Amino acid sequence: MSLTKIRSFHFVLRRVRQGARGLSSGVEPIKTSLYDFHVEQQGKMVDFAGFMLPVQYGKEGITTSHLHTRKNCSIFDVSHMLQTKIHGDDRYELIERITTADVKGLPENKGTLTVFTDSATGGILDDLIVTRTGEGYLYVVSNAGRRDHDKELMLRTEKEMKAENKSVDVEFLHLHEFSLIAVQGPKTAAVLQPLCDIQLDKLFFMTSALATVAKVPGCRVTRCGYTGEDGFEISIPSQSVADVTNAILTSDPNTVKLAGLGVRDSLRLEAGLCLYGNDIDVTVTPVEASLAWLIAKGRRERKDFPGWEVILKQISEGVTRKRVGLKSEKGPPPRHDCVIEDETGRAIGKITSGCPSPSVGGNVAMGYVEKQFSKNGTQVQVKIRGKPYSAVVSKMPFLPSNYYNG
Repeated sequence: MSLTKIRSFHFVLRRVRQGARGLSSGVEPIKTSLYDFHVEQQGKMVDFAGFMLPVQYGKEGITTSHLHTRKNCSIFDVSHMLQTKIHGDDRYELIERITTADVKGLPENKGTLTVFTDSATGGILDDLIVTRTGEGYLYVVSNAGRRDHDKELMLRTEKEMKAENKSVDVEFLHLHEFSLIAVQGPKTAAVLQPLCDIQLDKLFFMTSALATVAKVPGCRVTRCGYTGEDGFEISIPSQSVADVTNAILTSDPNTVKLAGLGVRDSLRLEAGLCLYGNDIDVTVTPVEASLAWLIAKGRRERKDFPGWEVILKQISEGVTRKRVGLKSEKGPPPRHDCVIEDETGRAIGKITSGCPSPSVGGNVAMGYVEKQFSKNGTQVQVKIRGKPYSAVVSKMPFLPSNYYNG
């Protein structure tokens, strides 16, 4: 392996591990149900958020795998994510007490991206997807690194509801016996359709359905992903996940490949999607993170979401810093915590994520800058290893999204 490739590989390791903050050291990482499958496929396994996951496979580089996903179809193991079912008549009230979404107003089998927010500061406690299923429960997918926090938050909220002298009808079921894979790329629907018993052309972006996949019943198929491409996340009984994954992989070997954490990180960054622990955390509000659109209209009007006083004031009066995209044509990729400066060399913010961009060219990054420097086209510079490199504030996503809406 060349020195350049070694540096690139270790840079990827640093990037993907930055999203695993907050876990206690010394804890034995969990092997997902696909661990042996990954090893057989020459996966290079790393500890990420307390789980052993592949960062890449064999000798295939990050760039090659990245471009393959943009043009074809790739499979990712995302079983580290926390999957939760919330049953009961009070499930809507509970989830809306801790998020900014109008979950009750969703159509059946429709999901939404939302955030848990701090009631005092409006800071982001986690980001998650909530789906109102047609089977009488909510299906929630949240981040691995926040799984203990998220479980405790749900239980605490239930206790608070009961303390208000309410007869609370809520039941949580964390789906530890289910694995989760993401199948992403423009050819994904064509690959999956012969293996599914539902019509995928009727399943639009952020909608979900129960299905039999590769002869395995009881799978939940959701049209969403973390790449900016069309794709699906499939929740599968863990005892069958290797069989389903292999069936998808071998259905069209030229089109379908496995992909790891390194590719997932570069794809999501090009798509302008945040990584919790890097780009958003409890010190940042949705408004500062350029995610005010996650505050549902009805929740704004009712002023009934956690942290609404802080967040609505920021929407009305503005903020002092904003999350922005950055592009640079020359120099090394900006890294987490690199200082962003104005053209005079004054510090105006910091990078939260950055990488070389196989699809766009050059480097892409995101970070926070003082509000007056947040306009697209603003020239700035990023300090990398003591040297300033020119960059320009740019619109995100860095390339068009390809979500399927019929």
